[in-house]
Amino acid sequence: MCKDDRGRAGVVAAICSFVFWGMAPVYWKQVAHVPAFEVLCHRILWSLFFVGIMLSIRSNWGAFKNIFSSKKTMLLLTMSGLLVGGNWGLYIWAVNHDMVLQTSLGYYITPLVSMLLGVVIFKDTIRPIQLCAVLLAAAGVATQVVMVGSLPWVSLALAISFGLYGLLRKLADVESLAGLMFETVLLIPFVLIYLGHLELQGAASFLHVDRLTDMYLVGAGVITSLPLLWFAFAACRLRLTTLGLLQYIAPSLAFMQGVFLFNEPFTMGHLFTFVFIWSALALYSGEGWLQRSRKLVHAEEM
Repeated sequence: MCKDDRGRAGVVAAICSFVFWGMAPVYWKQVAHVPAFEVLCHRILWSLFFVGIMLSIRSNWGAFKNIFSSKKTMLLLTMSGLLVGGNWGLYIWAVNHDMVLQTSLGYYITPLVSMLLGVVIFKDTIRPIQLCAVLLAAAGVATQVVMVGSLPWVSLALAISFGLYGLLRKLADVESLAGLMFETVLLIPFVLIYLGHLELQGAASFLHVDRLTDMYLVGAGVITSLPLLWFAFAACRLRLTTLGLLQYIAPSLAFMQGVFLFNEPFTMGHLFTFVFIWSALALYSGEGWLQRSRKLVHAEEM
């Protein structure tokens, strides 16, 4: 596949993943009556089955086995698996505790985290306008602390954990299905122990509430795996800055749901916080677009 085709495929995959993530609160609200950690365990358990089926259909078990030939790759995927597991669990807990706006804010901040990671790890140059964007985002967080009276810790934890996840998957450079399978297998022993404990204690929800709940818990595997597969596919083909731009889709959809669908509190303090973050993203995006335009003009003149 040529470079342009790889880039286009990466953009399409990234858009699909972020639309799925943006609409996810609607899905997780359907299992709000199930404890968040139990939902997380079912996400992981049913993802294992779904990804295994996909690997078999594509006859791609060889890529999974190749992971075990590199200690570095195994270490990177172990860290990324733990990060994404924590990110999943916190996200479910936040959605079902009426914090969709905090999740939205977190994923608005994520592109700036990705940019900073690019500067630190890949030695990308941080330009003055990009630095201003980071300072504006920091001002937005400070505004919430002062005006709302609380640190948006859920937002910060989601942004940092997912930014690091994207970085680790890029460093691992493993085929998306194989990498996700490794991450899932890593977590599955803990999942089985916990779900078995719930069953023995008579506290399990699966097969003990209603069929609709069972369907949502099983469907969590598809809802979880598909966007992650698309994201991992995109992360290997796009620059972190490009991924950062496309990530605005998910928090925008979540923001609209939090305000208009779930009627979460949205005070002046929240408004000022989001205005700072939106301004930061506008600066960051506009500067990036300007830089790319200049490069294209320069290339045409040569």
